[in-house]
Amino acid sequence: MNRTTNYCLSFCIAAMSLLTSCGEKAVVSENILPVQTYVVTNFSGGNTLEYPGRVVAAEDVNLGFKVSGTLRNIFLKEGAKFRKGQLIAEIDPQDYQIQYNATEAEYKKVKAEAERVIALYNDSVATADAYDKARYGLQQITAKYENAKNQLAYTKIYAPFDGCIQKHLFDPGTVISAGMPVVSIISAGQPEIEINVPASTYMQSNNIGGIKASFDYNTSEEADLTLLSILPKANANQLYTVRLSISPAYKPQPSPGMNTTVKITMKSAEVKNNIPASALFSNKDTQCVWIIKSDSTIVKRKVDVESIHPDGSATITSGLENNETIISAGVHKLQEGQKVSPMAAPSKTNIGGLL
Repeated sequence: MNRTTNYCLSFCIAAMSLLTSCGEKAVVSENILPVQTYVVTNFSGGNTLEYPGRVVAAEDVNLGFKVSGTLRNIFLKEGAKFRKGQLIAEIDPQDYQIQYNATEAEYKKVKAEAERVIALYNDSVATADAYDKARYGLQQITAKYENAKNQLAYTKIYAPFDGCIQKHLFDPGTVISAGMPVVSIISAGQPEIEINVPASTYMQSNNIGGIKASFDYNTSEEADLTLLSILPKANANQLYTVRLSISPAYKPQPSPGMNTTVKITMKSAEVKNNIPASALFSNKDTQCVWIIKSDSTIVKRKVDVESIHPDGSATITSGLENNETIISAGVHKLQEGQKVSPMAAPSKTNIGGLL
């Protein structure tokens, strides 16, 4: 091989090496950078207020007798459950039974006499005066008889609903006056929650967006609540009493007497976004995020930050649209127009991404 041939071969090799080198540089410049991303979600940016609350029974009643007498028996122990219509307690009915028997006998006598006079009057035998006396006399004794029957019935207390005995207020043998509470009962239905709120919340009651409650026995889930009522008059502490019902879907249901924390979210016309605070970076005097476009390139977007929270999130009041994808980490080393690729979400079974 002569010198000319060797020179040509060396030139070709050098040219191929140069082309290969330029091709590698082109590939490097087209590298797509993997990045962590976050999909923006809108929410109604109302304030969330927290108040301590207490679980109460839907119905909490002190039962008493309509007549006075000696308490004879309370048939159920404290904590015992009962059904609607079940006998709860009674007073000694002896005096009322005697009164009823005497009135019943008088009623039957007057009724029989009145019916005879009315029959004679219908046959034009009795006078109108005798007819009136018989008719009014029957009405009078009937009312007296019904009253005696009611008085006897009032010596017993029956359950007005399904529930359980909360407390005995008196023991058998005690002389009870009419209307005096004897036993305290609570209903077995859906429990409710009672809280007290200040005037500022009461005045915005029409602007409530959602209500939830959390309990110590179930910290992983919150119960949805429904507003039942707000008393329009403040108590001695200038607070308004609010009653809330607990969703039947929440299991297990709390018991009356339990403490709870109630969160009330107020509605707001302003739409906001919560994003990771690590997605923010400064550009002169403004805060920005990187938006990933449909062609996988990124563009800088100015946003208005309302607040940054201890949990590492930031509330954005403007600059973002619902379902937009932003870069959530490593934002300080990126450049406008750079191509990126969202990193796959870590597997739930690969804790810490170690595998």
